[in-house]
Amino acid sequence: MRTTTKLSLLWLFLAAAPSTAQDLKGLLAPLINRHRGEVSVAVKHLATGQSFSHRADQPMPTASLIKLPIMIEAYRQAEAGTIDLDLTITLAQADKVPGSGVLTPHFSAGTQLSLRDAVHLMMTVSDNTATNLVIDRIGLRATTDTMERMGCANTKLHSKLFRRGTSIFPERSKQFGIGSTTANEILTLLEKLHASKVVSKKASEAMLGHMLACTDKDKFPRFLPPGTKLAHKTGSVSSVRCDGGIIYAPGGAVAVCVLTKNNRDQRWVRDNAGNRLCARIAITAYRHFSPKGVMTSNAAPLDMGASGRLVEGLQRTLNARLDPSPNLDVDGDFGTATQKAVIELQQKRKLKATGIVDADTWKALGALVMTAKPVPPPGVVNAQTLETAQADSLDGPPVVTCKAWAIADGKTGKPLWGKNEAQRLDVASTTKIMTAYIVCELARKNPAVLDEVVTFSERADQTPGSTSGVRAGEKLTVRELLYGLLLPSGNDASVALAEHFGGRLKLATGSTDAKEQDPMHRFIAKMNSVARELGMKRTTYHNTHGLTARGHQSTADDLLRLAHTALQSSLFSKYVSTRQRGCRLVAAAGYQRDVVWRNTNQLLAIDGYIGVKTGTTRAAGACLVSGCARGGDKLLMVVLGSVGSATRYADSRNLYRWAWLQRQR
Repeated sequence: MRTTTKLSLLWLFLAAAPSTAQDLKGLLAPLINRHRGEVSVAVKHLATGQSFSHRADQPMPTASLIKLPIMIEAYRQAEAGTIDLDLTITLAQADKVPGSGVLTPHFSAGTQLSLRDAVHLMMTVSDNTATNLVIDRIGLRATTDTMERMGCANTKLHSKLFRRGTSIFPERSKQFGIGSTTANEILTLLEKLHASKVVSKKASEAMLGHMLACTDKDKFPRFLPPGTKLAHKTGSVSSVRCDGGIIYAPGGAVAVCVLTKNNRDQRWVRDNAGNRLCARIAITAYRHFSPKGVMTSNAAPLDMGASGRLVEGLQRTLNARLDPSPNLDVDGDFGTATQKAVIELQQKRKLKATGIVDADTWKALGALVMTAKPVPPPGVVNAQTLETAQADSLDGPPVVTCKAWAIADGKTGKPLWGKNEAQRLDVASTTKIMTAYIVCELARKNPAVLDEVVTFSERADQTPGSTSGVRAGEKLTVRELLYGLLLPSGNDASVALAEHFGGRLKLATGSTDAKEQDPMHRFIAKMNSVARELGMKRTTYHNTHGLTARGHQSTADDLLRLAHTALQSSLFSKYVSTRQRGCRLVAAAGYQRDVVWRNTNQLLAIDGYIGVKTGTTRAAGACLVSGCARGGDKLLMVVLGSVGSATRYADSRNLYRWAWLQRQR
């Protein structure tokens, strides 16, 4: 019997089917039932027809999964001669929309690309701007009409992305967002694609090629064995996570669709519960349909379209073994550059130059380089003597995760204690303290401004990140909008306020430059002017909300100074200590709707804590500016760069406990 390699054993373990005593329902139902949110699932082995479904005919939001039907319609029209996929499109500034993709952040107006490339960007990096370019060419209603003809009556494209005013299904837009579908209907599309029955065989293969290149690794691909081929499309918005695709398992192709909504976990992190659910359902289906005993030779080869850590190791090893080095990007995606390097290695080692990594190619590569820094031999590692730090001191402040913190007397604002308090750091949405303070100061001088009506603009509505949920064209007073700014940390609200008030703010330069006449620019200039007036010497603002921007930074001690000043305003204090607020919005179209804003500051649920503002971005970490009263005493605190949302509160509470003890001595 041939000796099985370690790699084969790994595949054998991963591909082994679970206990035959459990059917697919018994495996998937517990995963679905534990999820905190609504779930629809459809799974089907495309050769045997064995399937599983859970609420698979329930209409659900698609998020970016709607781009799969859009792609199908584009290829249908191309086959019919209505459009030309090689048509050159010129990107205009007005075409750019926020969210996922590369066109908006990385390409200038005037960039030219083909319609085919726009489809590719739409499917591989879920480019929202590219999607709208495709929709403009195929027509907004065409996708829905074609889905109905294909028997998918619940699969509808409602509007262009970040263009809510274009909706052709307003009520469904309110309920589902940009698109809606069912798990069974997505499964139908996947099954037809696999059978080359969508448009034509050539078109089906081209569409699957786009899906094989999908770059989102957080859902279906996450737990699949390295090298597994997967053609899929994902979708994510705040409370929605979904994925639909074909897993090419050793036991045959498996179509899977997972749709979720109203998820409790709305974090924009890889470990989001919706992402994990998609990943677990995918690996469970993979294992269920992979017969026990399947060996590597029968599994999907490591070839074009493969992805994952094993591909990363392959790319690092090729860079190390080939001379000259191909300098491959270690991105975990087996593309044309990786294939070319594999062929070069095979030719140099006199192997069959297929570009496919088979057993002989693995042997020729030798030990894989799995990390950027080479792993030293075991003898070197085991002989090392590692240093240890001194035992923790029983004196001084507690150990915390944040990068910087500062504490001040809440009455006088006098700084008391801190660590790295003068270090410039990203500060995320604590920026909105300044945004709100400027508006509150305007209201102090003229209380009537609180009753001024703000009409939300497209620019405000399209602001990414945390949101107040107000839509373009809807109206509310400044008094209410400040709640939308400070409670749910509405980035959109900060833009709306800046647009509303920026035009009346005076610039020190008196410039007539067009940019400086933009209300947004004027408001940001005012933020920096006030920072200088308050002595915030190490603070620079480049926007009103705190989304990451180069140079947009402050320090813990500067934020203490700002918080102390802002809290002198009874109006500001009222806003930041409010835990929830309901508001009725009125639209220019005449409809009304109610929204509820809840404060992101969890410390307000504990007696004694007052305000002030949370902030979270990847660059800033988790931040919190807060106040706490005990007896007749009051402290203010800033923590910047905590490792997680929960730990910023633990850091703050531990520092408060220590600080109160110091005050009692």
